[in-house]
Amino acid sequence: MNPVLESLFKHKSIRKYKDQPLEDEKLQLIIKAAQAAPSWCNGEQVSIIVVKDKELREKIKACCWGQPYISTCSAFLVFCADFYRVSIAFEKAGKTKEDFEKYMSNIDTLIIGSHDVGICLQNATIAAESMGLGTVDIGAIRSKSLEATKLLNLPKYCIPLVGLCIGYPDDDPGLKPRMPVKGVCFENKYSTENAKAAVDEYDDVIKKYLAERDSNARDSNWSQTISGRYTGFAISEDYELLKQQGYIVIDKK
Repeated sequence: MNPVLESLFKHKSIRKYKDQPLEDEKLQLIIKAAQAAPSWCNGEQVSIIVVKDKELREKIKACCWGQPYISTCSAFLVFCADFYRVSIAFEKAGKTKEDFEKYMSNIDTLIIGSHDVGICLQNATIAAESMGLGTVDIGAIRSKSLEATKLLNLPKYCIPLVGLCIGYPDDDPGLKPRMPVKGVCFENKYSTENAKAAVDEYDDVIKKYLAERDSNARDSNWSQTISGRYTGFAISEDYELLKQQGYIVIDKK
């Protein structure tokens, strides 16, 4: 097996880090890897904010349900869908503001920014882990996205979508089982039967995993856990953020 596949298959979410700074050389390689990711129409609709200031890091942590690893990791990166540069391109090309706002109000624009962020994030994760570093994604950056946008001085058309903790691991949580392949990969057409069967199997696997793991052991399964996440962690600022940052041009009814 080649080293890239070995690294991918060993991925773990790391939430405990050594008090060890991240070398600038490694950070720059991670950023370079992220920027090497493909983007729609070569638009490079992603920006990365590297949060180094300790006081600012604490404020960002408060926007993310107070997750402690945001301040204890060696580096915290915020990945943003960013069309501010595209707005500059429209202006330089002689397009009108109305032309750009029409483009921005298309829901596909948000989808483009979101999937480009996801690809960049994964490249950064793979690069970091290839150098012996640990990572964990922080989707909670969206829980107080208006405040995060202000703290990070994001211009219009730029929105924070996900954070990434990077650092030297001080814990080994073990590999988390994945959904059976038959439930996530289908040949030619979707199979609801396979999806349902895979969920049943995965519930049993996760129940056993959660009961036996060294830390945070509990009596639950995947269905109970994920449904609790979706109902317990509602994001309420999405509309206000998208309106403020120029992704929506109509008022909410």
